[in-house]
Amino acid sequence: MIMSRALNSDVSPVESRTAPPKAGRYSSERGEGSDAFRPLAPVLTGVAVAILVATAIAYGRSAGLVAGFWGASGVAIAVWLRTSRGRANDLTFAGVLTVSILIGEIIAGNRPLLALAFAIVNMIEIVGAVLLARRFAPTLNLSTLNGAAGFLFFAAGLAPLPAALGSVVIQMQMGQAEVWQGFQAWWFGHALGIAVLGAMGLSLTRATLVRLTRPNKMVEAAVLLAGLLGFYYAGFAGHFSAGFFLLPLLMIIAVRLGVAGIAFALILVTLLSVGGAMMGHGPYGQGSRAEQVVMAQMLVLIGYMPILLVASLLEERDVLAERARAGRERAEKASEAKSRLLANVAHEIKSPVAGIIGIGDLWRQGQLGPITAQQAEMSEVLVGTARQIETLAHDLLDVARAESGSVRVELRPTDIPGLLEDVRRICLLRPDAGKTVIDVVCEGDGLIAVADSQRLVQVVTNLTINALKYGASGGRVVLRALRDEDCVRIEVVDFGPGLSVQKQAQLFEPFNRLGLERSALEGHGVGLALAKRLVELQAGSIGVESAPGEGATFWVSIPKA
Repeated sequence: MIMSRALNSDVSPVESRTAPPKAGRYSSERGEGSDAFRPLAPVLTGVAVAILVATAIAYGRSAGLVAGFWGASGVAIAVWLRTSRGRANDLTFAGVLTVSILIGEIIAGNRPLLALAFAIVNMIEIVGAVLLARRFAPTLNLSTLNGAAGFLFFAAGLAPLPAALGSVVIQMQMGQAEVWQGFQAWWFGHALGIAVLGAMGLSLTRATLVRLTRPNKMVEAAVLLAGLLGFYYAGFAGHFSAGFFLLPLLMIIAVRLGVAGIAFALILVTLLSVGGAMMGHGPYGQGSRAEQVVMAQMLVLIGYMPILLVASLLEERDVLAERARAGRERAEKASEAKSRLLANVAHEIKSPVAGIIGIGDLWRQGQLGPITAQQAEMSEVLVGTARQIETLAHDLLDVARAESGSVRVELRPTDIPGLLEDVRRICLLRPDAGKTVIDVVCEGDGLIAVADSQRLVQVVTNLTINALKYGASGGRVVLRALRDEDCVRIEVVDFGPGLSVQKQAQLFEPFNRLGLERSALEGHGVGLALAKRLVELQAGSIGVESAPGEGATFWVSIPKA
């Protein structure tokens, strides 16, 4: 079935001399070409397209078939997308490509009117693919799954459809009988050209070229591509089916060489599969030569092209992992700086505050001279306020040490019931205990945890003091210990007003007092943040269960001995 029209190209040498060098001149994700190359891009692309068109038609006619691979569209679309900026450049590209395709058609021997008809149909395809790519893959970044899927589905899959229908009309005017096979060959062949050559042109960035031209990568690429050619040679020779080994080999290429590597490998696969089918080679069924070509096209499009999406997904994962690593490093540095700042501030606060407390005590005791009752009251307020600041300084130091990892815990078997009794006695001596009843409830035997007893007492005491301050309206606080699978669970239960879900989510944030900053209740909002860090250092966990009007239960879970 000889047809004189724009046939698909499998001209590997021409493509290899044009597309890769151009693509390598552009920056990584924006597709910006060098200023020196951009004015020449339409002209050089036009020359390459004319050569590809003429070669494709000649090759198709020599096989007596409609060509199965059309490379001119893929090269034109890739360079257009990478270099053209603005309406004027687009019009220039369109004009140059139209003339180039027309010249290629005439060189191949088509009559002027027929050459013009096929040039128009090809330009409808190229312009449509450029517009669809800009709409559905606007970043032109095939190293992301969305970018690659948008380009392959819309630019490569849908753009050739109107042109394929136009080719059917031309075929019918020429008196061709098998228009359905002509439609399939056009659509699949042009989709392959846009998919593999376009993908390679868009993925060859400066960063990609630097990575792939490293000596170890070049050796690895040569070995993998040699294996690819070897399997195809054996398959065509009839020794075994190359398809059995080809899919895992292509997957390895996608993993090791990325989008650009698998795009180049798919170009070779397409040339070998479709070109071999046109020449009568390869296991593509027992049908006519045209049917075998369609089978080869579908094999590459459906069987092998999705591997390009796998490569895009892997590259996107690597980029996201690198960003996450960089973000984690920045967060760690910021956390270290914050910890140093807290420690420095706490140290600077402690000395002057200690002096204020000393002077206040001397003043209150009358050792600085006789004082009135009002002065005695003022001295007590002064000392009390200074002690609050001193406590804050100690808390800040503890938070800074905990976050910087300088807090050391000594884990050993700890008797939890005895620890709760110690906390109870400590808290009952506090002025804010008032008439609140503190009960200790131990459920079960063997409540021994692996913990740092001093740090755990600090945590539970902090939770109990909070229960006395914020939940004292209930008149009772319960310290409970029980077994929870492989852990010992400590609960501090109050019967106060409880906490909303929104407040529970903010509990362990440093310096967040949940709106009580202006209340009469003392505090600085660092105790729970410190408690959380100390519990985590002991391989435990901490949390709260509460509801408005139902009190609150703060719990600590520590591995049991």
